[in-house]
Amino acid sequence: MNDQSTTGCGCHDTAATLSSSHDRALRRVLMIVMGINLALFAVEFIAAYLIGSSALQADALDAFGDASVYALSLFVVGRSLRWRAGAALLKGIIQGLFGLLVLFEVYRRLRGEVVPIAPWMLGMAIVALAANLSCFWLLLRYRNQDLNLRSVWLCTRNDVLSNIGVIIAAGAVAYSQSNLPDAVIGTLIAMIFLHTSATVIRQSWRELWPDGGAATSR
Repeated sequence: MNDQSTTGCGCHDTAATLSSSHDRALRRVLMIVMGINLALFAVEFIAAYLIGSSALQADALDAFGDASVYALSLFVVGRSLRWRAGAALLKGIIQGLFGLLVLFEVYRRLRGEVVPIAPWMLGMAIVALAANLSCFWLLLRYRNQDLNLRSVWLCTRNDVLSNIGVIIAAGAVAYSQSNLPDAVIGTLIAMIFLHTSATVIRQSWRELWPDGGAATSR
């Protein structure tokens, strides 16, 4: 199996085992980030239900998905390239499922006429942005280490973009007194999920079966 990363980031030897000191540091970072996302999911999900925001609910589901992603990443730290590529494949599938779920929620809420409470929506989005910027900073140094950690960093980058989108949606909801901006941002977040899912699945598939799957027949 080719040991080079297929992420296009220019880094090499991504299949090399991490040193024990790096393992400990990385596990500590992933545990902190996982805790942040679990707490963010609990707060955001309850707030999204009370506020009536599809975009905020999408952001909460993303935080829960990310916590699962970090748990998988903890499991494969220091393991072989094949283990890490398999974890990345599973994370890509998780992202895709959340994208589809968000699209369903957007459709369901559009059928109603509940307008989200804009000030609370804005406040929660700012809290979520601060939390995800912290995760982004913690993971920045590891983003090019291998495909598995690259996918983790991409998830966090998407979270920051989603938070900014929810902030924009909150302003638009306050101005228009309509649920349409909330639905638009919710849809955009779903499309980010689906795009990341397709990218990670394609790259991890290439690392698992670099010869196009012929190895499975041997």
